[in-house]
Amino acid sequence: MSATFTIGQFKARLPEALALVHKGQAVTVTYGRNKRPVAVFGPPPAAPKRKLGLLVGKATVRISPDWKITDEEFLGS
Repeated sequence: MSATFTIGQFKARLPEALALVHKGQAVTVTYGRNKRPVAVFGPPPAAPKRKLGLLVGKATVRISPDWKITDEEFLGS
């Protein structure tokens, strides 16, 4: 589902248009007598799914038992 606004309507009803976008709808803005579409606003694309554990079995970390760090070094003070 989408909504269409002229530029004047879009300016006057911006909060309403943004509420529609927030609900997942597309909002088209038109211009001129022919009401030519000049912009389409929609929700941002979903973030891509990230696979966890890509380095499982490929990398290891070993910390020496005598390794020490002060609080100041850890905090960067």
